[in-house]
Amino acid sequence: MDRKIPRAATQPEGGWDEHDDLEQLYRRYAPWLGAMLRRRFGRGIDADAEDVVQETYARLTPRDTSEIQRPQALLMRVASNLAKDLLRRRAVRSRHVQRVQSVAGQDENIATPVDDLLFKEAILSIPERYRTVFVLSRFDGLTYEEIATRCGLSVKAVEWRLSKAIEHCIGRVQDEEEEA
Repeated sequence: MDRKIPRAATQPEGGWDEHDDLEQLYRRYAPWLGAMLRRRFGRGIDADAEDVVQETYARLTPRDTSEIQRPQALLMRVASNLAKDLLRRRAVRSRHVQRVQSVAGQDENIATPVDDLLFKEAILSIPERYRTVFVLSRFDGLTYEEIATRCGLSVKAVEWRLSKAIEHCIGRVQDEEEEA
């Protein structure tokens, strides 16, 4: 399903004025930028296109707009990078969720009491700094952002620690299976 983007959205009206401030740039280019993001990234970015547009302008806030030679190119580059980062983070989170669910035995396999015990031992053997993130995510159901706020970490650090905890659990469970 190919959506037609109005010409006004693909080519903003008016020329570039070196005296435009950020607010004027936003008014002129924001609809165009949102449409271009939707066109380039499709359904993956559709719901978040406006957020990416706003973040793009937030990133440009410290810049002097009189130094911007090609505003459309700059806006598209910053927005594209932000959109790629967003899609990449989603993919990583999705993989983490799938790994946690498979480690936790939430797939079609029915866990026995021995499996539960092995899983509990694996969790308790996780180093403390990784275990806290794992427990908050898996058992308390907190988002990465909530965990980051609660633990005083960045979202990236939460993702990294959770992946380390999962790797530890997988390794521990695999070791137990090999011994059995």
